[in-house]
Amino acid sequence: MLAGVGVSWYTWLEQGRDIKVSEQVLDAVARVLLLDFAERAHLYRLAGLNPPQAPFAPSVAASPEMQRLLGAWSPRPGYIRDRHWNFTAVNDAARVVFGYRESDHNCLVSFFINVRYRVLHRHWAATAPAVAAAFRADAARYPDDPEFGRIAADLAAASPEFAELWARHDVAEHTSAVKAVDHPEAGTMVFEATLLPLPEHPGHHLVLHNPHPGTETQQRLEALMRQHSLVVPHPG
Repeated sequence: MLAGVGVSWYTWLEQGRDIKVSEQVLDAVARVLLLDFAERAHLYRLAGLNPPQAPFAPSVAASPEMQRLLGAWSPRPGYIRDRHWNFTAVNDAARVVFGYRESDHNCLVSFFINVRYRVLHRHWAATAPAVAAAFRADAARYPDDPEFGRIAADLAAASPEFAELWARHDVAEHTSAVKAVDHPEAGTMVFEATLLPLPEHPGHHLVLHNPHPGTETQQRLEALMRQHSLVVPHPG
């Protein structure tokens, strides 16, 4: 009665019968049952509909637990970025290996603007289209969030390469990648990058880099960290 639906129809809904279900009716049922966002999304999926758009979540600083995780991940590079690709935490290894400075605040902007990063990244030109397309895919998840457009517009004004790629309207998603770095002190290092979502903070991702098997990346990485007086943990 509170949701404005008939008892028989609601019974059929719970039984999973082949009936037509509208978003408005599901929203009414979810409201009456006091479902949270995750439960409401699950209800949509059970009814064969796309879940509602995730609510905006503010960027949050990395928790002490995440900070400790990034520290323990050293000497391997790692960082956390929010839904706008802003860095919320970067470990020392990522700064040394990829050339990130304190002035680097956004992963996308640094990719196109940070000259040191571009020089280090062996396959920068080949990777750039996928990076721009991935940012557009993330922006599409939040169509009412103007910050994506602002970041893209500012970056397009500063980077002709990004402006050209953004104008293509390409969209792509990736949760892993291989990064090759030609480091002036350590030589060539190849990493497997894995993007891990942080469910407690929607849109935030933990990005971890692991030495690619069959390369000398691990040894070169440890030597580089020692050269920069950073602690290299030993097994056991």
